[in-house]
Amino acid sequence: MWPRRPPVALRAPLRKVLTMAIEVGTQAPDFELKNQHGELIKLSDFRGEKNVVLVFYPFAFTGVCTGEVCEIQQELPRLQNDDVQVLAVSSDSPFTLRVFAEQQSLDYPLLSDFWPHGATSRAYGVFDEEKGCAVRGTFVIDKAGAVRWSIVNGLPDARDTKEYLAAIDAL
Repeated sequence: MWPRRPPVALRAPLRKVLTMAIEVGTQAPDFELKNQHGELIKLSDFRGEKNVVLVFYPFAFTGVCTGEVCEIQQELPRLQNDDVQVLAVSSDSPFTLRVFAEQQSLDYPLLSDFWPHGATSRAYGVFDEEKGCAVRGTFVIDKAGAVRWSIVNGLPDARDTKEYLAAIDAL
């Protein structure tokens, strides 16, 4: 029989996970991840060209995550333009992300942090080792590659897209 999990009060608090997130003003860690079509997307390719809204979410096909990515799709005309690129990252495989994007009619890149498992999420300090996935972290990265705004929500708390719309407007 598997050992039982300790009571909630004895588990490491989520704050420990959240305090590791990279801070505003620091350079965003570069990464190269496959999108839902198997194409490699590199953060540094946007440097000097576009600001980036980098959205980490736990998993495709889950209730809160599906709601969030669909809300991003609804706000895409305001979120993504000639000056801003939205990139969403989860630990799902590119194959899973392709089906998810097709079923939800998502028109922006979904990036796979599948292998090495969670490496990019860890670099941004938003990987929950116990759950094996990213928590809900959003980073607005300017054209110079600096983090200009961020918010990290634990599981299962959803984000408010209005907050990062305001951050984009402030760039």
